[in-house]
Amino acid sequence: MACTSELLFSGSDWNFAKLSRVYEEIEALGLEELGLDIYPVQMEVISSEQMLDAYSSLGMPLMYRHWSFGKRFLYDELLYRKGARGLAYEMVINSNPCIVYLMEENTMALQALVTAHAALGHNHFFKNNHLFRQWTDAGGILSYLDFAKSYIARCEERHGVTPVEAILDSAHALMEQGVFRYRRPPKLSSEQQREGLHERLEYEERSFNDLWRTLPPSPGKSKQDATDQILAERKKSLKLPEENLLYFLEKNSLVLEPWQREIIRIVRIIAQYFYPQRQTQVMNEGCATFVHYTLMNTLFDRCRISEGAMLEMLRNHSNVIFQPAYDDPRYSGINPYALGLDMMQDIRRISTAPTAEDRDWFPDIAGRGDWRDTLLDAWANHRDESFVRQYLSPALIRKWRLFMLADNADEPHYEVASIHNERGYAKIRSALAQSYDVGASRPDIQVIDVDLLGDRRLRLQHTVKNGLMLEGGSRDATLRHIRNLWGYDVSMVAVDAETGAMLGERSTKEV
Repeated sequence: MACTSELLFSGSDWNFAKLSRVYEEIEALGLEELGLDIYPVQMEVISSEQMLDAYSSLGMPLMYRHWSFGKRFLYDELLYRKGARGLAYEMVINSNPCIVYLMEENTMALQALVTAHAALGHNHFFKNNHLFRQWTDAGGILSYLDFAKSYIARCEERHGVTPVEAILDSAHALMEQGVFRYRRPPKLSSEQQREGLHERLEYEERSFNDLWRTLPPSPGKSKQDATDQILAERKKSLKLPEENLLYFLEKNSLVLEPWQREIIRIVRIIAQYFYPQRQTQVMNEGCATFVHYTLMNTLFDRCRISEGAMLEMLRNHSNVIFQPAYDDPRYSGINPYALGLDMMQDIRRISTAPTAEDRDWFPDIAGRGDWRDTLLDAWANHRDESFVRQYLSPALIRKWRLFMLADNADEPHYEVASIHNERGYAKIRSALAQSYDVGASRPDIQVIDVDLLGDRRLRLQHTVKNGLMLEGGSRDATLRHIRNLWGYDVSMVAVDAETGAMLGERSTKEV
């Protein structure tokens, strides 16, 4: 059947009229074919140097000044100039409106591909995934970054560059431990806060006097019992243990000035903003890749793009989803684009043409045909760990040739622990899902105690999993940064996660 539709574009050169026409067509198709729900889009065409600058500033359009950003810029620029690293075809910001950067060197076919990828795929995922809805404020991030940039600039003018950089250095060093991993309770209303404050003050007046700590314990009550009670009350008042080190230091440090606390708060909010992205890389990139692949093929089937443009798109698409073998020098782990796309295409297959095995493993979706609703639900309600745990199929495990190795320290060789059988599929899926659990892979370090009326030493606890201790040099450097913000001695005890046995303790007095 001959095509009668007019091509959206011809040739490799682009202009803004073509970009606008292609975006309007892709947006309408995304809403029609996939039921996407997106923020308004603001597209900007930038040069390679501007893309390098975006790399260095965490991909944000506005960012305060810090020497680490310049260092990152020079490093990326050197690799790019030498041809050791390419640049992304696009970059997208989780904001409202959603900002999409397009490289000016892209051809028109590539601009169409990355528009579908970023302006539709990533945009939909940012707007609808529950982690981004829960932890980020897309409508307020740009104005907040503008405030952060101007505030830190004013601090540099008033207090000097060196003191500001010292606070930023320490805060940046703690960004990995400066996030809330679990949602806090909802804030109380102002009236409830006043009532709660009044009740707490009355209780403290009736029941607390610091001089009581110096009195001998009452008869029948041991000294250890009295110490344990004081410790319990102290932890309750400080809401310990606390997983967010930056939050605790911001609220409780006795040496920080108000402007320093605000800088720590800025770094903490930015760290929290990026936390969902670390938990959803496979889903986010898989969603965007699935969207661009589906929409580009639909446009080609409707004769809206030429065969030449489609071949160019497929070549770039293949480069994105390329998965090197484990013994390939280019191998650096599982490609999130490839795994995410394969899993989402597999969901479509299971929904429309399931096998008997699929019906056993996925009775809720197999053969129902509503793959769009299944994908929209998955994009909205899952992160990488739960998505792999629920939707990785035995067919895909066989396609990827996945198996599980047991690494026992007492054995000289690896042991193949799980293969392609009923029990093995479940264990492989569970192990792969666990590898995407950010909470399991990051060190679990929490504030457990501080005696504000005594020596003011801050005590941290590292819960050691699978015997993996912290690297000594990085640990000591981090402790020094915590001490800079706390102002007093800091110690960290390592405790085995399974037995609770103490494995060691390190103090800033020793580093």
